[in-house]
Amino acid sequence: MPVRLEIEGGSRLEGHVAVGGAKNAALPALAASLLTAEPVVLENLPRLADVTTISRLLELLGGEFSREPDGATRVQVPRLRSHEAPYELVSTMRASVLVLGPLLARTGVARVALPGGCAIGLRPIDQHLKGLQRLGADIGIENGFVEARASRLKGCRVTLDLVTVTGTENLIMAAVLAEGTTVIENAAREPEVVDLARLLQAMGARIDGAGTERMEILGVSELGGCRHRVIPDRIEAGTLLVAGAITGGDVTVTNAVPRHLSALLAKLEEAGVLLEVAEDRIRCRGPERLRPADLITSPFPGFPTDMQAQMMSLLGLADGLSRITETIFENRFMHAAELNRMGARIETDGATALVRGVMHYQGAPVMATDLRASASLVLAGLAARGRTEVSRVYHLDRGYEALEAKLQGLGAQIWRIP
Repeated sequence: MPVRLEIEGGSRLEGHVAVGGAKNAALPALAASLLTAEPVVLENLPRLADVTTISRLLELLGGEFSREPDGATRVQVPRLRSHEAPYELVSTMRASVLVLGPLLARTGVARVALPGGCAIGLRPIDQHLKGLQRLGADIGIENGFVEARASRLKGCRVTLDLVTVTGTENLIMAAVLAEGTTVIENAAREPEVVDLARLLQAMGARIDGAGTERMEILGVSELGGCRHRVIPDRIEAGTLLVAGAITGGDVTVTNAVPRHLSALLAKLEEAGVLLEVAEDRIRCRGPERLRPADLITSPFPGFPTDMQAQMMSLLGLADGLSRITETIFENRFMHAAELNRMGARIETDGATALVRGVMHYQGAPVMATDLRASASLVLAGLAARGRTEVSRVYHLDRGYEALEAKLQGLGAQIWRIP
């Protein structure tokens, strides 16, 4: 049954709210369980639609799931029942392609459906395939599937043409069981990549340079099980900070890692938001009127593309003109038209959006087009005059665990309506 969120805007958010585990760290961590027959125990695993999807895929491949007494998730793949990731699952979540590298490394065979396009752009996997070919895999594409084979992968030097997070993660997971040393140049530096490396090291992998542009992986013959805590979700943390700022509130976000949010925090301060940063928490106080700011999305440690939509909602209420440039994904301004329905003044031209601040938003029925767009509409609804209805909430559930409950805990008037 379709579900929507209804928001009565105008409440000033106040209080403390804790961040959950990172979606974009949990997904590769689960995929990494394919690399061993021993159990991998994951703490702080978020309960999200995307996590459910990749868990279903692992069960199809032979994974067994159970809950530890402390609430951690135990996943074990004692033997592979299948080598295929079907289109029905890959089409609902592109990150399912992360099983390609682990399957190939462990068994020498993988058949993974091509993910195709999505609402925010094509996001091709050509860098994944080029890297695996460099490692010695025989790659073919037939009937919409990537078919990969290798008796054993061989270490090599891989230079990525562009920075790709899932591409880097796939190649790391393939290289940890390869024969010899693999060097990945132009590797992604995101915290989620570093978290995957930490997990693999706990399983017995030998990895140097995680978090830098050059990673070196010395292959080992086998990996074991481990216990690992997934890092906090920096995008959820950023979204909650914007919720506090856009309502002129006073919100403290706990269980956060401030160094993962440096680019966002700098832009929030530029926009006039008052911040107090401690080791694992950030206090955010919204000003009477926000200041404009320009931002350009770029790979970590630059401004994250996954916070672009939320910042557009915030800057739509600033006193002046802001310019937002999107360099990561094409078609990622579809939320602008919905924000304009709420009274925003946003003009888009290719990869650039000009945001002319207005005094207030007006509640309206709006439709989410992707995960982060849905968050931007919720944020605008919190600050709007009157009632906002956000439909296609399933996008939100892919990446935010009980977001409306957390916002309610801060004083928001928000309800989930069937």
